[in-house]
Amino acid sequence: MSWNPALDHGFPDISDPDAIETVIVPRARDLGNFEVRRALPAPRRQMVGPFIFFDQFGPAELLTGQGMDVRPHPHIGLATVTYLLSGRMHHRDSLGTDRWIAPGAVNLMTAGRGITHSERVDGAERQRGQTMFGIQTWLALPERDEDADPGFVHAGAEALPELAGEGKRVRVILGAVYGVAAPVPTASETFLVDAALDPGASLPLPDNQEDRGVYVLGGSVEVAGQDFPAGRMMVFRPGDRISLRAGQQGARLVLLGGATMSGPRHIWWNFVASSRARIEAAKEAWRRADWQSGPFRLPPGDEAEFTPLPPR
Repeated sequence: MSWNPALDHGFPDISDPDAIETVIVPRARDLGNFEVRRALPAPRRQMVGPFIFFDQFGPAELLTGQGMDVRPHPHIGLATVTYLLSGRMHHRDSLGTDRWIAPGAVNLMTAGRGITHSERVDGAERQRGQTMFGIQTWLALPERDEDADPGFVHAGAEALPELAGEGKRVRVILGAVYGVAAPVPTASETFLVDAALDPGASLPLPDNQEDRGVYVLGGSVEVAGQDFPAGRMMVFRPGDRISLRAGQQGARLVLLGGATMSGPRHIWWNFVASSRARIEAAKEAWRRADWQSGPFRLPPGDEAEFTPLPPR
């Protein structure tokens, strides 16, 4: 789909640096084969819209015989969003889902009252070696959906709307922005966009969203006369009309946000909830490891091990 030039009209480069409410420098963590950078939650910002967790993993070269092995683990009160720029990942969950995700596709797994899943690079894929690079985010669920049934939705790259032209390429992963809508349903107003900009190209932030943030995956961008390199998340003041301009090397960006939640959330390990009691109940259920009559099950086909509950 061609880019609509009208989207660029009326979006001057804003000159007020106060339009940037928060700048977040992610915390880096070495997981052995690759590095993870966590931008959310941050000390000064728990959420951007419903996004309560944001990780960049890689880019990292996984040599032959190396892989990612995230053992089965539980979630409540959130939806996980996995999106790859390179590499392939094997998802299994307690609903019986067995799905590989490839670059440009999206997995949305809704935990609701409880789900268990694993993420691995295994089988023949492990023997080939690959470059692994992507993001995983969590969406906090509205209170009405915290006890909902778990679910899983996959959308291939060909199903996600794309816009291209004037030195920019945009894929809408979640939500409705720039006049197009992704086919993946979400529990609240949410948007997530993968954008690649040529050097000097400009991109307006969506103006139909309450909370808006940008994460720089590669290159750099200029906003309000300030340059932001890879590994930075900027959160913007609501309502301002803002345009981003790519630096001399271009830019690869993730745009994210949506409606603010009704209130803050408690987050502990892999659990998110509006009350501490829900988290305490989930902790005790996972500690018991009662896969037959308890609320959690292990993913079929990946039942030989699981991630233990961390110490209190």
